[in-house]
Amino acid sequence: MSDKLRKQVDVERQQLNRLIDEHRSLLDSCASNAPTPIELSALATFLHSFYSGIENSLKRIATEIDGGVPSGDAWHRQLLRGMTSSTNLRPPVLSNSLYQTLSEYLAFRHFFRQAYSFHFDWYKMSDLVSMLNGRCDRSKQKWIDFLILYRRNRRNKQNHIFAASFRRY
Repeated sequence: MSDKLRKQVDVERQQLNRLIDEHRSLLDSCASNAPTPIELSALATFLHSFYSGIENSLKRIATEIDGGVPSGDAWHRQLLRGMTSSTNLRPPVLSNSLYQTLSEYLAFRHFFRQAYSFHFDWYKMSDLVSMLNGRCDRSKQKWIDFLILYRRNRRNKQNHIFAASFRRY
């Protein structure tokens, strides 16, 4: 992984950390109480932004290492699926179970972009919010682990250790 890619992934990590930190009280509140319509809209935006941040990192890896992102109407899903497979230049970035989880966030993001806010349904969103609320602190740590492993990788001159941290996300 190049220094440029490491910096880009670090910026995405910082942005995701800020996103999580700024929504922490709402996430905690909704763990025990159904959100109001305004809170539901804020949670939907949060879920959309979270997945967009993850996808930004994956796009950067695809561009820097794989030579580009997929094209066509289904490029978002192809990008996500492609990160579960190794290439000549990198091992798999995502485990199959993480792929399945992130696919749910991708599907929600697609819905978010097509829906009016009054279409948001807490019953349908609550699992995504709950999963993310439970993963926030672990997600932060995985991004930190990713960068630590990358720095070790640079010192040891190895080329694929960086992907191990994404698989453990």
